[in-house]
Amino acid sequence: VQLVESGGGSVQAGGSLTLSCAASGGRLGCMAWFRQAPGKEREGVASLEGDGTPDYIESVKGRFTISKDSAMNTLYLRMNSLEPEDTAMYYCVAARWGGDCRRSFLAYNFRGQGTQVTVS
Repeated sequence: VQLVESGGGSVQAGGSLTLSCAASGGRLGCMAWFRQAPGKEREGVASLEGDGTPDYIESVKGRFTISKDSAMNTLYLRMNSLEPEDTAMYYCVAARWGGDCRRSFLAYNFRGQGTQVTVS
């Protein structure tokens, strides 16, 4: 399985971006977005269970929306009301397993190369 992210870029505070993650090959369960800012630990931002149940960290609730186009096997992260604190490299991850998706970055079977989001 390969994951290819796109949609990152630079935006002013209050703006919006939509990240995409195209997955090729195989049936997938949990999918999620992680991010890592310079000098900070990587954190899970949002996850999506196989049944479509989303989960978000507190700091992005109400601003970010995770979704999936199953026909296209593509995961999205719509980010509204962006803040400078959202600046980070964003990574798409996927797993063969399902159930509770709130697991560590390394627990996921597949990981993308990342796409940079910069909010000023």
